[in-house]
Amino acid sequence: MIPKGTQALVRMAIKPGGYDDASRGWTGGYATASDETGAVFLSCEFVLLTGPFAKRKIWSNVGLHSNKGPTWAQMGRSFIKAVLNSSRNIHPDDGSPEAQRARQIRSFGDLDGAEFSARIGIEKDGQGEYRNIIRLVIEPDHKEYAELMQAKLQRDGGMGGGSGGGSGGAPAMASPASAAPAPQPGTTYTPRPGNAQARPAWAQ
Repeated sequence: MIPKGTQALVRMAIKPGGYDDASRGWTGGYATASDETGAVFLSCEFVLLTGPFAKRKIWSNVGLHSNKGPTWAQMGRSFIKAVLNSSRNIHPDDGSPEAQRARQIRSFGDLDGAEFSARIGIEKDGQGEYRNIIRLVIEPDHKEYAELMQAKLQRDGGMGGGSGGGSGGAPAMASPASAAPAPQPGTTYTPRPGNAQARPAWAQ
């Protein structure tokens, strides 16, 4: 197991499940629907990129919809917003028009390949076995954020690239490609052309 509390830069990859619902902004076949429960989620793999556990992988689902109520979808929405904040260097309390535009994505494909800072945790799964999870996405309001993202800049030779999630307290677990360029810490994110389209309902 990766020790609880480990912090690292991670890359998010989405395993397409082929489920779409254009009315909710779920396009591109990235979402997965469970035949058993009717739940809809993103099936994700997170690869650690830095630290002593680099190349280790964590698997988790990011909730989009549950027939049991809104909680799972709310957790998923918070996680996605946090990933955008972390990867694009947007302060979670920034509600300016520029920040809102920077959080927009055209599809879940913009999250596929996102690189962000995270804190790892441990929990029991449904079978009572321990597993690693992304406990917290580290956003720009965390003191550890600049140091973790600096590791990315050093790895990339000073060139910003990739994307990531972060949340100043948003749990990443929601039973539980190309992302926009990640700016250097302290700089202002500039949305790429096309990001100014209407946000999906889940991202608002």
